[in-house]
Amino acid sequence: MQPIKKAINLPVFEPLRELADSGNFRIYIVGGFVRDLILQRECKDVDIVVEGSGTDIARAFAEKTGAGEIVVYENFRTAMVRTGDYVFEFVGARKESYRRDSRKPIVEEGTVADDQLRRDFTINAMSISLNPQDFGELIDPFGGMEDLENGIIRTPRKPSETFIDDPLRMMRAIRFASQLTFSIEANTWAAIEDCSERIAIISQERITEEFNKIVLSPKPSVGLSMLFDAGLLIKFFPEMVELYGVDTIQGKSHKDNFYHTLKVLDNLAQLTDKLYLRWCAILHDIAKPATKRFDPKVGWTFHGHEDKGSRMVPVIFKNLKLPLDAKMKYVQKLVRLHLRPIALVEDHVTDSAIRRLIVDAGDDLEDLMKLCRADITTRDSNKVARYLYNFDIVEKKIEEVEERDHLRNWQPPVDGKLIMEYFRIPPSRVVGEIKNAVREAILEGEIPNEAGAAFEYMKNIGSKLLNQEP
Repeated sequence: MQPIKKAINLPVFEPLRELADSGNFRIYIVGGFVRDLILQRECKDVDIVVEGSGTDIARAFAEKTGAGEIVVYENFRTAMVRTGDYVFEFVGARKESYRRDSRKPIVEEGTVADDQLRRDFTINAMSISLNPQDFGELIDPFGGMEDLENGIIRTPRKPSETFIDDPLRMMRAIRFASQLTFSIEANTWAAIEDCSERIAIISQERITEEFNKIVLSPKPSVGLSMLFDAGLLIKFFPEMVELYGVDTIQGKSHKDNFYHTLKVLDNLAQLTDKLYLRWCAILHDIAKPATKRFDPKVGWTFHGHEDKGSRMVPVIFKNLKLPLDAKMKYVQKLVRLHLRPIALVEDHVTDSAIRRLIVDAGDDLEDLMKLCRADITTRDSNKVARYLYNFDIVEKKIEEVEERDHLRNWQPPVDGKLIMEYFRIPPSRVVGEIKNAVREAILEGEIPNEAGAAFEYMKNIGSKLLNQEP
């Protein structure tokens, strides 16, 4: 209990203690802050439950701390106060009941015991008293401390009731299991499987918010496998489920692309915390089911899956309510390019191919290389070592070419406007041909990446295409 006593004696909690000492309120810290305190994880979001008016205590707390204006959410009878690095959310203790067709509760005033009963999981249903008669006492009516010690996710009430009332809690159960590397208690898991259809009443935005938290877990495959096994993933992300399975014809099989994707995601999670780079791992082979073909001579092929996958990204982002902005374009680009470095590893590394990769990937080249390294999932350790060694060679070559040719975020020194002004011609197909010829000459190393050399080449090639004197 030492972490608890140490934390609640911090100055930030002193105003709440004073308010509780006044005798007008009974005040408790509850939920995730208590859980993380026991796990000794940093947490700055503090849920406060008051037997009485949460907004009244929020205003009194804001006045004592000089926090200024509070944010009141009338529909939920809650109020938020920011002070220093902490965010306090105040709510009056309450009972909740639900209609089957909605996750919006019918709310009544209640006690702290009622409030703990409405919590999603035992590990989130513990509270700490800030009241003078039992200050610092851990109130744990459902065995949350024991479940924390044993790494168990379990509901305080009958699990089917918990998930029928609020189906988003099924996603949250899997999210906590994934984040904390806990297991889900057998009856709780069975209820998730039985209630999976109920996820349909939850908005896609809320589902995706939980899904992204699972993707950001230390080992995301834990949560994604649970979503798949519980029958939840297919309800909102069927394209990923389609990756599952192995086909065999004439004794030739392809790998299971669902579990390959999870392995790539786990590999990448060891290299980056960037959410949308992890999304690149999720989507890099997403078009393999659509491009799968069997050739009796070579076996299974997935030709063009990188291009088709790139075209699928906007549809998937739209369906999942992910941002349709630069983040989406970033994922599109890396999905489209993810085979390029691998092709360089398997073939002779030419300066021309390196130049094209640098130009096409731009500032995202390092992320692309991380994705490609993560894509090595073979169990053959010798093959893994060989691929990684070859990637080292490619990256060294990239550094050399980049240092010499300065191609990162490159724009050709000759543009269409210059071409039209020099040759005195209107916009036309030949303008594009001249511009492309200059670009290709630089990328192939025929001329240096310099304005003067590019201008001279433009004059010569343009004169030939236009039958003009230079």
